[in-house]
Amino acid sequence: MYVDASTLSPAATYRLLVGSVVPRPIAWVTSGIDIVNLAPFSSFAWVSQHPAMLGFTVNRRHDSRKDTIVNIEKFGEYVVNIASDDMLPALHASSEFFEPSVSEAEHLGVALAPSQSIRVPRLLKAPVAMECRFHSTTAFSPTGGEFVVGTVVGWHIADEVMSGGRIDTEKVRPLGRLAGPRYSKLGAITELPPVPGG
Repeated sequence: MYVDASTLSPAATYRLLVGSVVPRPIAWVTSGIDIVNLAPFSSFAWVSQHPAMLGFTVNRRHDSRKDTIVNIEKFGEYVVNIASDDMLPALHASSEFFEPSVSEAEHLGVALAPSQSIRVPRLLKAPVAMECRFHSTTAFSPTGGEFVVGTVVGWHIADEVMSGGRIDTEKVRPLGRLAGPRYSKLGAITELPPVPGG
């Protein structure tokens, strides 16, 4: 089967993308100061090693931009939290649409904690949380969403997931996103010898 991308609607293109690019890490983002918005984004990656920079795509609603991107551009800071698998119910529920006057974190009973270098709080129970300062937004198309990039200014890492100066992924127990409302947990890990020069 061959699918010509030029024949696809935005919705059909999205369905093929989320079925092809899997599993995807999830940025569970807190933004805003007085009213703390909490939302998951699964088009997420790091885009620079030093300085550490993260990027994620925020798709548009049919009639407006999402609260997350509005908050990030307004306040210039946010936190990317990494959820462990026991946080899945709250993470999934936080993708529901709420009015800007509603804090998803408060509504869902997700505990917050102060950040160190920025005003936006982090999630208390997230094993990893990265405080970020806004760098840029790039819009690729009217329907394709906007790619938000920020610089990591600090990490909050639970003591129990650190091992030998590294984050132990097995102890983080991160979630992955599949197509539709489906998620994956960390499966079997295969470790191979390092590749010379790799």
